[in-house]
Amino acid sequence: EVQLVESGGGLVQPGGSLRLSCAASGFTFDNYAIGWFRQAPGKEREGVSGLIASDGSTYYADSVKGRFTISTDNAKNTVYLQMNSLKPEDTAVYYCAANAAGYYADYAEEYDYWGQGTQVTVSS
Repeated sequence: EVQLVESGGGLVQPGGSLRLSCAASGFTFDNYAIGWFRQAPGKEREGVSGLIASDGSTYYADSVKGRFTISTDNAKNTVYLQMNSLKPEDTAVYYCAANAAGYYADYAEEYDYWGQGTQVTVSS
């Protein structure tokens, strides 16, 4: 059974940092693309960052470039999203997702598997 489990969310002050983790089971990342998405109340789910495991290519939305970093630990079958210089507008539920076709897309419909999400709240 394929599972993705996010962790690492929480409450942080503006300017602070969090590291989200996405642990996968039931498959290995080698042939997948992994995406991080977020959804704020009343808004559509948006792509934040992504990684193609086979070649290490990474992608970032303009709104997070220079602040967020995606990485992977293949031995642990885990993808991370390091989030620095957090802003109140980063507040959302963050999801990781896997695309079995192996390409990155910033729209949710292309992804086959999803985690349950982890809440990130940036507030003073």
